[in-house]
Amino acid sequence: MKSAGPVLVVITAILALWYLAAVPMNVKEVLTQAERAGAIVDPPSAVERRDTARLPLVMRNPELLGASWSMERARLPAPHQVAQELWASTWDEEVNGRRGIVRSGSLSNRSLVYHGGVTLGATFLGFLIGAGLGVLLAIGIVYSRVMDMSVMPWAIISQTIPIVALAPMIIVVLYSVGLPSLFAKAVISAYLSFFPVVVGMVKGLRSPDAMQLDLMRTYNASGSQSFWKLRLPASVPYLFASLKIGIAASLVGAIVGELPVQRGGLGARMLGGSYYGQTEQIWAALFVAAAMAALLVWFIGWVERRTLTAMGVPQ
Repeated sequence: MKSAGPVLVVITAILALWYLAAVPMNVKEVLTQAERAGAIVDPPSAVERRDTARLPLVMRNPELLGASWSMERARLPAPHQVAQELWASTWDEEVNGRRGIVRSGSLSNRSLVYHGGVTLGATFLGFLIGAGLGVLLAIGIVYSRVMDMSVMPWAIISQTIPIVALAPMIIVVLYSVGLPSLFAKAVISAYLSFFPVVVGMVKGLRSPDAMQLDLMRTYNASGSQSFWKLRLPASVPYLFASLKIGIAASLVGAIVGELPVQRGGLGARMLGGSYYGQTEQIWAALFVAAAMAALLVWFIGWVERRTLTAMGVPQ
């Protein structure tokens, strides 16, 4: 409750700035519609308005700007327009729509609930692959100097390749060998999520100091015993910190992988909105993606708290 006040203040400030930004962003389209409706616009020529900056147009036509927050296909839709689209493409589509789950028994392919589920499936599969690969690579890097000198530099270099350029090539190659689109998107998600796990896990496995390692040698502990009883428990906080980054990166990878596939998912929904100028649809999908990322990170944090409590770490 103590943090509710500052959060509300920040949200209010963001909404106010959003409404203000919608005016100059939409002013040229608003003035064009006003001119077609018979209003006097300054400047009257469409060519002059095209070559004039947006802020001067706002200052010269303040009485015509009310439509900035109610335009169809606006450059920047107002917050209430995005909220209406969210309601229409989630609850209303599933409850009242002809293809919704209430009337048809299955999720509507026009609903953000359906598209969010498609993205979530690829996100989880890619995250599991990426996290598992990251942990295995980290163990190899810590226990093998050859892997440390060879694999780690390539892992770093791999993250410099733009995923937008790499995703279509991955999808084409995997399609050519007959793998489904879900696996193709999961590979892209794994590509983005494995690197934070590798870095965090390597740091965690190397976190025990020399005195702790010498103590394990004094106890005549084997390499596997040192791993399970010292290195792995010490790496748990580092692992969960990297998993939070990895799950968010995995969601981004799934969305990017849906752009060339266009067979459902939030990425396909955003791309479809950009094709047809439906910016409300794009923003609604963005908000659903942000909410999903927050829930996924919260879930990893919940698992972390339960794990640390079971290990006896005070919370």
